[in-house]
Amino acid sequence: MLLMCFLIVSGCGNTVTGQQDITAIKTLLLQQQKAWNNGDIEGYMQGYVQSDTLRFASGGTVRRGWTATLNGYKRGYPDKTSMGTLQFSNIQVTLFSETYAAVFGSWQLDRKHDRPSGLFTLLLCKTAGTWRIWADHTSSAKE
Repeated sequence: MLLMCFLIVSGCGNTVTGQQDITAIKTLLLQQQKAWNNGDIEGYMQGYVQSDTLRFASGGTVRRGWTATLNGYKRGYPDKTSMGTLQFSNIQVTLFSETYAAVFGSWQLDRKHDRPSGLFTLLLCKTAGTWRIWADHTSSAKE
């Protein structure tokens, strides 16, 4: 809520341009993609803040906390076949400050019998010099 108030007051027009931070955030997403494609959900989850403050929304459900999010991924993707191959695209990073950013993008899974896809919005916070996702809203496209 505090972030929303800040964004409204600031008009969202004054973004900070820090190429190193944008590169670090894109690298984080590439690391997540690589971990997913290796069947490593725990490695994928390293991109998220390991805290009860993590918020993950998808499919009309909100999960709160790192462990709940990890368990949700494990239930939804119990094996490498169900995980498929993940590809992120159309990545747009917006830095709001030296410590807050948003990422908009698309995702697609290539699996044996289907190719689900959709959009995501991530809110990130930089703590101790490291960017981590603390809010994720992922949606699926209709097929």
